[in-house]
Amino acid sequence: MKRSTFFKRQVWLCAVLLLLMLSNVGFAQQTTNSYLKKYKPVSVELMQETGIPASVILGVAMLESGTGTSRNAKLLHNHFGIVGSNSMAKIKPGHHSVYKQYVTDLASYEHFVELLAKKKWFGQVKGNPQFTVWLQKMNHSGYSSAGHEWIRRVTSIINRYKLYKLDAGMDSVATESSTWLTVGMPANER
Repeated sequence: MKRSTFFKRQVWLCAVLLLLMLSNVGFAQQTTNSYLKKYKPVSVELMQETGIPASVILGVAMLESGTGTSRNAKLLHNHFGIVGSNSMAKIKPGHHSVYKQYVTDLASYEHFVELLAKKKWFGQVKGNPQFTVWLQKMNHSGYSSAGHEWIRRVTSIINRYKLYKLDAGMDSVATESSTWLTVGMPANER
């Protein structure tokens, strides 16, 4: 009799754990879908304006921000793990962060493409829809300290969500205009 009760408890516990795991997977998928719905258009527009593949923009943002769930994304509007000044101590007294604060999420996206556009190698790859080339260039220029693991993770996200399909629309890349670089940025950084 005792064995039977123990077995029932174990089965019940396993069932509860399975339900909890499935609910977490569902929540994570819902969060990812919401993030993609919100930022795909932003990424595609920035791709058209800059020649940086939308898959790279969105893939890096998804990794670095945990699809918008990271503390940096929520409090600092920083979706790319970019280091800089912030007012974290004012937002959450006693907390400090080395990551840059942005006025809006869009400003974070725009600053990311601005940083890439300033790289020496940018002209060589501008308009190239092959995300692997971009990730290699970013890695060699020190974008992430995780190196090849970072490339693997971003590539995994791009492939899992088929973000490379967004790059097929890279047909009208902006030429010399730089007005897009200042939209959403504080006046003192323009």
